Amino acid sequence: MKVAQSKVAALLDAPPADCRAILVYGPDAGLVDERFDTACRAIVPDLGDPFLVANLTAQHLKEDPARLADEAAAIAMTGGKRVVRLLDATEPTTAPLRAFLDDPVGDALVVVSAGDLGPRSSLRRLFESSPHGAAVACYGDDAQSIDHLIHQTFRTHDVEVDDDAVYHLQAILGADRGVTRQELNKLALYAGAGGRLHLSDVLALVGDSGASSLDEVSYAALDGDAAALDGALSTAAQGGVTPVAILRAAAGHLSRAHFVKRQLEDGERFDTAVNRVRPPVFFKLRKRFERQTRHWSVSQLASAIALVTEAESNCKRTNSPARAICGRTLQQIAAMARRPG
Repeated sequence: MKVAQSKVAALLDAPPADCRAILVYGPDAGLVDERFDTACRAIVPDLGDPFLVANLTAQHLKEDPARLADEAAAIAMTGGKRVVRLLDATEPTTAPLRAFLDDPVGDALVVVSAGDLGPRSSLRRLFESSPHGAAVACYGDDAQSIDHLIHQTFRTHDVEVDDDAVYHLQAILGADRGVTRQELNKLALYAGAGGRLHLSDVLALVGDSGASSLDEVSYAALDGDAAALDGALSTAAQGGVTPVAILRAAAGHLSRAHFVKRQLEDGERFDTAVNRVRPPVFFKLRKRFERQTRHWSVSQLASAIALVTEAESNCKRTNSPARAICGRTLQQIAAMARRPG
């Protein structure tokens, strides 16, 4: 079955008895790791227990396809339910997984991790269609989920945080769940229980986390600066930022510009309009953002949003040249910026 995002937490915390295998996949590697770990710990809290945990890889199944069923059927010497962890699964692992899901043996839960899988992926389609399988997608946090994670983390550590610090964190975090948690925990440790975080603390302590390169990609595209865009795309790629994350950041930037431009055309002042945007525009980039919104027309921005939306869909197709699609689309947007509105 395909698991709706609203039901992911409940499924991972307590997998139902008829769910024998869970596929956790997507471009957000940190979130994949986090959800993979959550599903495994729901069955075996101590993942270092060799009697209750079996670790497999795609190479193991290539050499011995029957090993998956053997591990799932094995009975722990110490008693208790087992978990079989299959790491970094690829399309060739579909066949042994299909054999298992068609006739599940034993009572172990099989938890599978994978990278970004397009809609045509045989592995993804197997789990989405199987009554004994569950497919959990892991994409970058949206504004609502990142806001929840920020407040949840600081509440857990008994840390207060100023609103402007939260707005800044919303703007720069979210591309990778693992990096996001690392940065939030670092801030919580700095503040200490009963402490309070200010914007100045966040500006001083939070690393780039891919955020600056994502900002520069979006701003370079809307500036029409092809050379700067090439450099920003290269930096983002070297930092491990996925094409889907880059396109989503660009879509968010375009959407904010589109909103503000509509307000400007209705006679609103820029400062008033931009203050309504969430997540907020980083104060150091407000002048640049204003130049862009005044230069672009509403129709151009709408066309650019449609381009990045289509590009993201194309990037999710199996074996698609995602980085080429991403780069070509953003250069197309940069070319639009060089034309008069």
